[in-house]
Amino acid sequence: MSKMSTDLTRHALNGPTMGTRWSAQFHTAPDVDPNVIQIALQAAVAEVDTQMSTWSADSDLMRVNAAPVGEWCDVPAMLMTVIALGLDIGRTSNGAFDIGMGDAVTAWGFGPAEAAPDRIKAAMNTNRVSASDALDLDVAAGRLRKTAPIAFDLNGIAKGYGVDRLAETLRGFGIMNALVGIDGEMRTMGLRPDGAPWSIAVETPDPESRSAHSVLALQDAAVATSGDYRHWVEVQGRNLSHTMDPHRGAPLMSSPASVTVVAQTCAEADAWATVLMVLGAEQGAALARTLGLDALFLLRMSQTEYRSLGVGRLFAEEGTVTQAPRRAE
Repeated sequence: MSKMSTDLTRHALNGPTMGTRWSAQFHTAPDVDPNVIQIALQAAVAEVDTQMSTWSADSDLMRVNAAPVGEWCDVPAMLMTVIALGLDIGRTSNGAFDIGMGDAVTAWGFGPAEAAPDRIKAAMNTNRVSASDALDLDVAAGRLRKTAPIAFDLNGIAKGYGVDRLAETLRGFGIMNALVGIDGEMRTMGLRPDGAPWSIAVETPDPESRSAHSVLALQDAAVATSGDYRHWVEVQGRNLSHTMDPHRGAPLMSSPASVTVVAQTCAEADAWATVLMVLGAEQGAALARTLGLDALFLLRMSQTEYRSLGVGRLFAEEGTVTQAPRRAE
């Protein structure tokens, strides 16, 4: 370890956001006040939540949802950035990622309200219009308008964008080496003080265990995982994932247990992990290869066994079978 690294002070900050917690690990000179950085990081994620939350009727996103069709709405720059990125990934994925699923998310109980059979039926029976076909953006003027009735939901990308804002905030303090995250979405900046990459665990998709399936060594990269094992609804004795099928207006009926994506930004990793969950292992892996994505699919073979399928330079293409840790009796 270099003398420089031993002269640094380690900081591990965290705080509440988006129903979970953010975290930041970094090192600074001993005279740097971490409280100032803590306040700035908390403000950064709070701003994302204020603009993009579906849990607050006062958020900028919910203001757009409430606006009449055809009415131009002024929106802040960050919200415009995330919506534009969401639309772009939606088009590239041929609709597998759709930010216009707010009605379905709410109907199935993955928002602030409980699941409601009448709303579920409406979400599944409506003639769905994709977000890219129901939204006009005037980026230069900072405004947008709906061209058809639609409710937007950014839960598949906003958390990742929040992680990116944490990284940008640290850079504003001159901190270029750090590990930041919100829940399981992480972004690495530079290297650890000893010159090693940051270690990020890929979780085994087991709701009763948070054990590591594998570990990634990353530098200047982001990683996000979408899975069926954390948030679900039970319908007729079957657990259904919180990830929505944009074509059905309902949770996925069949999907990988989890998909992990490594990308340059966490917003991109977050959204592409959702895309590959929706497409499934075969179509998702094909698209990932075409786009040059690094992705790891974990496919459930039984209650305790998983088959892995990797795509890209970071993951081996050969599928391997792993077993979840044995649970205590």
